[in-house]
Amino acid sequence: MKAIWKGAIGFGLVNIPIRIFSASQESSPDLDMLDKKDFSRIRFKRVNENTGKEVSWGSIVKGYDYDGKYIVLGDDDFERASPEKTRTIEIKEFVKEDEIESIYFETPYFLEPEKSGVKAYALLREALGNTHKVGLGSFVLRNKESLCIIKPLDNILILNKIRFAQEIRKVNDLNIPKHEALSKAELKMAVNLINQSSAKFNITKYRDSYSDELMKLIKAKASGKKFRAPTMRVVHNKTKDLMSQLKASLSAKKRKAS
Repeated sequence: MKAIWKGAIGFGLVNIPIRIFSASQESSPDLDMLDKKDFSRIRFKRVNENTGKEVSWGSIVKGYDYDGKYIVLGDDDFERASPEKTRTIEIKEFVKEDEIESIYFETPYFLEPEKSGVKAYALLREALGNTHKVGLGSFVLRNKESLCIIKPLDNILILNKIRFAQEIRKVNDLNIPKHEALSKAELKMAVNLINQSSAKFNITKYRDSYSDELMKLIKAKASGKKFRAPTMRVVHNKTKDLMSQLKASLSAKKRKAS
């Protein structure tokens, strides 16, 4: 794996040199876009909108439209704007992870210590584990500041980017039900259905099965074989009565369990 960020974690007066690695990867097949006439690959070009000519990556700069005039920014400008945040993940406070709503979580990364930071890395990992807290801080990655939490996972420290509050859209324009007249019997039945389907969370039980089936189809087409599509099973209930639907759901769960 290739490191995407190098810097340090600021833990009080302790400095922990680290490298950041992406912790996630795509599970779906890598599909190319083709021209349906001859299956040639489609290429996207960076084109100057005035001349129509292609522009190489080396000739591209970033600019901000400031009152109709572009202010061009180079790599040194992004770093000079806040040197500490481009090089340091400063832990500002420690919080309980379950106090952070899931809507704020974004992207996970692995943290690896440099040789000079191994002991301090282990110290932070063990201290977080003992207190059941996560470190909350911020840093700049790819010219964008992000909030983040740092937490232990087995023997490694994980960094999870989280969104700022202003990045979450308001729900004022959505038609969300507030107070519906629900009977005690309906609520009890729904709770029973949830309890009947409850289990201890185990992520390894789940797999991107759609991608697996898609690869089977790709291999079948490649070998000239006919692909038998899985039968689509639609679960529905003719009645619109909520209580009847809940009862049918519970009965179906019991039959499946037996």
